Amino acid sequence: MGSSHSEPQAPLRADPLAYGLLPELVGYRLRLAQIAVFRDFCVNVGASDITPTLFGVLVLIDANPGMKQTQLAEAIQLDRSSVVSVLDKLEARKLVERIRAPDNRRANALHLTAAGRELLHTLTPQVLDHERRLVSRLSADEQAQLRALLGRVVAGLQQNDELPLPTAP
Repeated sequence: MGSSHSEPQAPLRADPLAYGLLPELVGYRLRLAQIAVFRDFCVNVGASDITPTLFGVLVLIDANPGMKQTQLAEAIQLDRSSVVSVLDKLEARKLVERIRAPDNRRANALHLTAAGRELLHTLTPQVLDHERRLVSRLSADEQAQLRALLGRVVAGLQQNDELPLPTAP
């Protein structure tokens, strides 16, 4: 009843993949670096199911007890609904609590719980080890230069963007 049609198949490529202009693009290199950093973080720190974003949120709330969700959203450059989702995850794990802000009943003040502070205390040495691996092939001067250059990239984009990006101290 049916005829056996075989679909034509493209020959497999044996030679190395050409990347075109990608290696010359800073954005492409930054993305590769971001992926490598995220993988290392998840392998070496992620045993607690904490991503770099969740760790950053814990650090910010610890450093700024009582901060508002809107301040957190601005600091980590996420929209409000994404911040709510992140906080829901941390609150479900009893790491963060949202308390109505006394000065604004429509806003939540964010605080780490005792479990949140304990987890942050446990994770911080692991994150610092991850950070050392990240820059292990760079001298102290190169590390400072990299931070400065990345800061300049961000500052340059801030001038062209309606949403300000956080500036590192």
